[in-house]
Amino acid sequence: MDHDGDFSAYASARWPTLVRSAVFLGCNLDEAHDLVQTTLLRCYTGWRRVEKATDRDAYVYRILLNCHRDSRRRRWWGERPTAALPDAGSDDPTRQVDMSDAVNRALGDLSKVNREVVVLRYYAHLSERQTAEVLGIAPGTVKSRLSRALNQLATNSHLSDLAEGTQR
Repeated sequence: MDHDGDFSAYASARWPTLVRSAVFLGCNLDEAHDLVQTTLLRCYTGWRRVEKATDRDAYVYRILLNCHRDSRRRRWWGERPTAALPDAGSDDPTRQVDMSDAVNRALGDLSKVNREVVVLRYYAHLSERQTAEVLGIAPGTVKSRLSRALNQLATNSHLSDLAEGTQR
């Protein structure tokens, strides 16, 4: 078997999704690239275990979350000041950037555990069972965390401002 080829194909296919998931977990783009590289390095060194996993994607996302948690334990992640954004009109070419920023801010307002569940369930498209397996929790806990997270997102000022066409 060509383990290097299998790994390379898997890593190439999953790279964009893993990077975006890392961004949704609270990393900036550079940190996300580092996190995914670390994750894939761990996958490469243990590729036989990854191949044997019943759900390869869930296994890799578990490694991603563990690497993310480890990185957060080592560094201080305080506030990052940003300038106020201007109002966005309907023909504004920065609308996509504003939407992305609003979603990232709203996800940033969630607790770590709720953000992880939302990212795994809705961005990574893992099932409730897979999400529970990745996080090491019961599927019912996934459902309750999702419910709380979605309620919090529904009332989040970043997203409501975006819906009204303004950005604070």
